[in-house]
Amino acid sequence: MKKYEIRMTLPESVKRFVNIVNKYDFDMDLRAGRHVVDAKSVLGIFSLDLSRVITLEIEDENIPEDQLKALLEDIKPFLA
Repeated sequence: MKKYEIRMTLPESVKRFVNIVNKYDFDMDLRAGRHVVDAKSVLGIFSLDLSRVITLEIEDENIPEDQLKALLEDIKPFLA
């Protein structure tokens, strides 16, 4: 499992983040403390405490390396 620290402070950034991750067909979760939500769910993300850094978790066993690199490039503005 790969983990990346994410920061989203504005509602517009949540919408942009969800639009980006929805382009990829593998599962991603966001974890804030003990709360875990689907990274592709706007409502799920808004249920988290966005004032804190959130952890993006990706099960990377079957994900091609080029797709993972493309995702990381796309979400670069959100990496903490």
